[in-house]
Amino acid sequence: MAAFVLLLGVSPVASGTAQNPPPGDNRTVVPRDTAHAERRQTLFTYRDAILAGGFTVLTVAMFPLDENVARQIRQDSTFNGFTQKSAVGFETIAAPGAYVIGGSLYIFGRLARRPDLTDFAWHGTEALLLANGVTSFLKGTLGRSRPFVSNDTNPRDFRFGGGFGSSDRQSFPSGHTTTAFAAASAVTSEIRRLHPKALPYVATVMYGGATLVGLSRMYHNKHWASDVVLGAAVGTFSGLKVVRYSHAHRDNKVDRVMLHAVIAPDGQGGGYLGFALPAP
Repeated sequence: MAAFVLLLGVSPVASGTAQNPPPGDNRTVVPRDTAHAERRQTLFTYRDAILAGGFTVLTVAMFPLDENVARQIRQDSTFNGFTQKSAVGFETIAAPGAYVIGGSLYIFGRLARRPDLTDFAWHGTEALLLANGVTSFLKGTLGRSRPFVSNDTNPRDFRFGGGFGSSDRQSFPSGHTTTAFAAASAVTSEIRRLHPKALPYVATVMYGGATLVGLSRMYHNKHWASDVVLGAAVGTFSGLKVVRYSHAHRDNKVDRVMLHAVIAPDGQGGGYLGFALPAP
């Protein structure tokens, strides 16, 4: 099995100068004055407010319906026939599949000297990490019990802090759904920039698959409908904001480290993974 050794270095480049890309990196260097101009781009827009409002209304609207939806979704013979064969697959693709795919594309991009692919893979993975960090905090803090705990009878069972000590109280929001929608929104945001003509097809596949992940979690009695809606909201915003911020702040320290990592074989079946850390 290949093993990677992590090497860290500190870049002597001063923070007030632009860095030249390494050989094979064809990304455009953003001058400092341009970078400052890009920072003025609004991170949150009125469209974001509308989207957030829609998710909020839908989440709240789902609370009184959670109990009935939980029962109906497993009693519907048409839905169950499809879900029994595909639910596990959808969930696996979301987690851990999204991390495996993102990590693999990132490594391949660095080895093949494809900065566009590395950028694409890293921002998708970064969105997953952000989204699941937010979701984990909410799960632990809100402590909502999963549907199977009460046999689908008590969607209002919350206990502050209860989710930190028991997985049975980590229902709100859905982590798998968060992951799926974070991947979908990050990928479609990057596709909109790189290949806009392909956006309708990619968006349909990505968001359609993410929706099926949420439905599969409900089918397996692990989440209420409102869990899935909030998970979709957290994931969608995480993907959109990570991509927007990263491309509006191309000199941010995280990207300067992750997008210039060096991967090289060690001659013994393993390899080295090296990062250049920006000087303070």
